[in-house]
Amino acid sequence: MENIEAIIEALILSSESPLTLDKICAVLDGLDKTEVREALDRLMAGYEARQSGISVQEVAGGFQFRTRPEMSAWVKKLKGAKPASLSPASLETLAIVAYRQPIVKAEIESIRGVDVSAPLKGLLDKKLIRIVGRKDVPGKPIIYGTTKRFLEVFNLKELADLPTMRELKELTENQEIFDEETTADTRDGETTELESSTREIFDQETAADNAADRETSQQESSVQDTLLPETMAGEARGQETPEQAPAPEKALVPETAADNAAGRETSQQESAAQDTLLPETITDEARGLETPERESSARETVEDEQNS
Repeated sequence: MENIEAIIEALILSSESPLTLDKICAVLDGLDKTEVREALDRLMAGYEARQSGISVQEVAGGFQFRTRPEMSAWVKKLKGAKPASLSPASLETLAIVAYRQPIVKAEIESIRGVDVSAPLKGLLDKKLIRIVGRKDVPGKPIIYGTTKRFLEVFNLKELADLPTMRELKELTENQEIFDEETTADTRDGETTELESSTREIFDQETAADNAADRETSQQESSVQDTLLPETMAGEARGQETPEQAPAPEKALVPETAADNAAGRETSQQESAAQDTLLPETITDEARGLETPERESSARETVEDEQNS
């Protein structure tokens, strides 16, 4: 059979669900599984070599076209709707079912410690779990298990591909480290943005201060320009004042001469008064000299009279 890879490619594209190897072999009569498997491997390798936007992947026990993880952002943009997500309660319930299936509701509730009616109903609606049957115990509780849709959503070939507890622990530790690094990077980014914004604010304030300083300098310069003519006029007036100052000195010269004349006149009057008083003083002194002589004569007269 010619161009077997193209035939298999068309069959996978036309299938609504992952196409199993047995179905492919049933369609391609006369070919055994080995030849079909080799053709599938060549087809998958060709897509990987071209780095195409789609690839052939083995999921849920079959083969299916899937978009590459690198193109998820563009696919989401095309769809426009937010992809469906599971709540933490639904994820916990689904994990218990996946690892402990077949399992009944009471066993799930004993592990989680809360009622799981709502999460189970949501998972059934999304076709991630299914009712496997009823447990042969009193009450005939329903047994739950996962579906092929669950394997498709989580990109698993079979349930054996679920990570073990050791792998889960490693994944959890790695996730915690990644979260811490992401948080640190976010904080560093916020710090950088804060420093950048602070630097911008500082630059703006510095520019404003410089502008204010320039404006103040301009105002001071204009004030100096305004005061310069007045200062020059004042200096001119100051230069004229010394020339005008001698006038009062000249005006005071006659007054000084008059005062000097009055002083000389007063001195002459005082001298004349002294000349007038001098004879009187001499006369008084003379009288003083005569008085003792008279007193002596009178004393002698009285003594003569007493003796007689």
